[in-house]
Amino acid sequence: MRLVFATNNAHKLEEVRRILPPTCAVISLREAGMIADIPETGTTLDENSRQKAEAVCQWLKANGQWPNVDGVFADDTGLEVEALNGAPGVYSARYAGEPANDANNRAKLIGAMEGMANRRARFRTVVTLIRGERIDRAEGIVWGRILPEERGSNGFGYDRLFVPQEEDENGRGRTFAEMGEDEKNEISHRARAIAAMQKVLEV
Repeated sequence: MRLVFATNNAHKLEEVRRILPPTCAVISLREAGMIADIPETGTTLDENSRQKAEAVCQWLKANGQWPNVDGVFADDTGLEVEALNGAPGVYSARYAGEPANDANNRAKLIGAMEGMANRRARFRTVVTLIRGERIDRAEGIVWGRILPEERGSNGFGYDRLFVPQEEDENGRGRTFAEMGEDEKNEISHRARAIAAMQKVLEV
């Protein structure tokens, strides 16, 4: 099965390729030949995920590439912090403004949460899968807490600030950035969303 993943983010691409079985060939936008920017103007993760998937489908059809793939999927992920009323949410990747910068986003979050006792937050990923006329949705959520300082050097985005609930329950308390990729993929929001998508593919 050949699926185009609506991303050129190398970190996300590698994560998804590790999660899906070898029978699924995951193709990036660049590998599919698409270099145009994909719009992300939605106000929710669902809207952005579907918008991106539909834009890639339209491009593939317009350029005669649609018969060469079995489907397209796109994800949108947000960090939702309870004490910030769900922010940064859908704007997580651009929280500190343009151009997008992970380090600046983390610094802004640390500042915004200074002195707050409630550190509870969740990562939520929404995936839209399009195959022909069929559109499916999958979601993955992982709860945890936000640290007041960064820890770890792996991963990307807010991984250096986020301790998943499972880590607190087992007494280790590591951030996503302190885990190996395979460990993270056992519990991450994106892994859970892709696993849910895989079940749809098997139907």
